[in-house]
Amino acid sequence: MKKYYHFIGIAGIGMSGIAQLLLKSGFRVSGSDLKENLITRQLESLGGKIFLGHQAQNISGQDVVVYSSAISENNPELLQAKILGLPLIKRAQALAELMQQKTAITIAGSHGKTTTTSLISYMLLEAGLCPTVAIGGILNNIATNACLGSGQFFVAEADESDGSFLSYTPKYSIITNIDQEHLDYYHNFSNELDAFGLFIKRTVPGGCVFACSDDLNLLNIMRDYEGKCVFFGLGSSADIYAKTIEFNGLSSDFDCYFKDKFISHFHLALGGRHNISNALAVIGLGLELGIDIKHIRGSLEKYKGAGRRLEIKFQSDKYLIIDDYAHHPTEIIATLAAVANLKVKRKIVVFQPHRYTRTQLLLNEFAKSFRQADYLIITDIYAASEQPIEGVNARELLNKIKEFDPEKQVLYLAKEDILPHLLGMIRDGDLVITLGAGDIVRVSDALAQELK
Repeated sequence: MKKYYHFIGIAGIGMSGIAQLLLKSGFRVSGSDLKENLITRQLESLGGKIFLGHQAQNISGQDVVVYSSAISENNPELLQAKILGLPLIKRAQALAELMQQKTAITIAGSHGKTTTTSLISYMLLEAGLCPTVAIGGILNNIATNACLGSGQFFVAEADESDGSFLSYTPKYSIITNIDQEHLDYYHNFSNELDAFGLFIKRTVPGGCVFACSDDLNLLNIMRDYEGKCVFFGLGSSADIYAKTIEFNGLSSDFDCYFKDKFISHFHLALGGRHNISNALAVIGLGLELGIDIKHIRGSLEKYKGAGRRLEIKFQSDKYLIIDDYAHHPTEIIATLAAVANLKVKRKIVVFQPHRYTRTQLLLNEFAKSFRQADYLIITDIYAASEQPIEGVNARELLNKIKEFDPEKQVLYLAKEDILPHLLGMIRDGDLVITLGAGDIVRVSDALAQELK
């Protein structure tokens, strides 16, 4: 008899992917979330039992309860599971159980995980290798964040936010970078670096680690690693690197070299230097797995993006509306650099900070990350699961931005006031880009709907 799993917060993008894979593997699955949406309806269509709202009585007859770090300790379902003595596991542990009979490929890093995981998944699909995949976003080529494949490979995004990525034992690991992130969990950067060091060492013997040589933090950690590794990056000191880079709108072209030998010319359906770096990791893995270069090249060219990653919401001869998940200063700088060469008259940026702790810890870095914005709107902090911190708010961020750049056109607006403001001031040739990991995407969706 297969286990019966219950997911607290089943509609989260990471949780729903695992629930989907369990359902397709023949397991019984139930789960709860605050409201119905497309994800909960999809899970119900696969046979999942969905509860709206978190209540103790939802825990009845299940064998295992899966929860994420976003779930508070006083959640009634979590408390009931403890009373009943049910095993409580984090989502990474559930994913690790699914991986056991497969060859695991994990993608970790502070930034670029979802894009890199999506690119690798699509490359393996294009090569006919029928992978199982679990991505932290929707892969537009297959219109889902998870699929159960008959092949040997299991591709998974490894989330470091709560340390649970140490549940995995991959054969192949890609690490894109290491930045000061999730310090609410790690407390300091040294602890975060240690966790990544442990993660790298969990790669099984005979496997390979792919690490970005442009990231000095990662480079220092890799010095202690004795297994096989391939360095990718934009500098020619890497094993696999790019030359003759050209950008055309939100796509790019480059020549790829491995150990100073020309591999091929690639067209990537993504803009930004950070995405070329991500693509180099994908090419390196493809070469290691012996995938035909035409499949690697074709997958990068035909890639349709991942949800909320430089996602075009509306495009006409007058306006361009883009939404992006960037919620860390490094990501904001990279995203705005990626749109810098677009032929637009003004870049209007709408930013929703994500989490009080992140805003507090990186306030100065946030304040310096909007230099490429011509007009900036800051809205209230999206709390996620956090309680407010006194003195940490959108207006404090606005004041800090003004401190660094007194000439910057920046204003605070409540979220419900953003759409009417944009509709009143948008002009021909404008790019509007919404940034943040919360619900700011609703603003770009609503704006796109109005412009249509």
